[in-house]
Amino acid sequence: MTRTAITLPSFRESAEPAIEVAQRAEAAGLDAVFAFDHLFRSSPTGQRPAIEGFTMLGAIAAETRSIALGPLVARATLRPAPTLAHLFDTVNRVSNGRLIAAIGAGDHESRAENETFGLDFGSMSDRVMALEAAVDAAMGRGYPVWVGGTSAPVRVIAAQSDGWNRWGGAPSHFAAQATEIRRLAAGGCTLSWGGLVVLGENEAAARRKQERLDPPPDAIVGGPEQVAERWREYIAAGAEWIIAGPVDSADLENPAIIGERIAPLLA
Repeated sequence: MTRTAITLPSFRESAEPAIEVAQRAEAAGLDAVFAFDHLFRSSPTGQRPAIEGFTMLGAIAAETRSIALGPLVARATLRPAPTLAHLFDTVNRVSNGRLIAAIGAGDHESRAENETFGLDFGSMSDRVMALEAAVDAAMGRGYPVWVGGTSAPVRVIAAQSDGWNRWGGAPSHFAAQATEIRRLAAGGCTLSWGGLVVLGENEAAARRKQERLDPPPDAIVGGPEQVAERWREYIAAGAEWIIAGPVDSADLENPAIIGERIAPLLA
């Protein structure tokens, strides 16, 4: 059975919208919620603030009871590996064992953040080494450890962990990389795909949202039937989890559309 999850509204001043979305997601039967791990988000109008991810996960753990939660993804270069493992341990304890510890090496957005605050972003080799150290520190501590990313060295590390996440890209790209990871994984590896989405009660409502939000070209736009049809392509390509990243992430209707309208169409 395909599991479904949603990303939380992280880029704002208050954590309340994220807590409310997490509670709605739990009520709608979603399997997990994920928080971004960024210092800010660049936009055409300047820098949007970001809620610190692990602090927010702690608050969500206190306000929910059963839904899994975690970062997507914790950046291995922001913290020493033992510190990151300690944060994972703490969130897992306060959530009574609900953590999914997803880790990544950082992307182009991360570079801009690091440079803004005078933090060394490092070469790809440096970031892969930091990722490997973070995964080694987190593995075997009582919660699943996923790796997010698409580069060849990152995929090798993912195959040695408990799970892999690819964000965006066509189903054919996901299928090729998922096949490689499964070949490399000795003990099995959970495969997940995530991407941007604009949801509506029906296709017309989603198109109206699209006009208002002006999402990136790769966002999936539609009502439950259209979105389910697109997500089934990733499931056919090997995805065991689908992680929705709503462009309007604070909209409290999104979790219900996913859990009550789309998820039954994925079976």
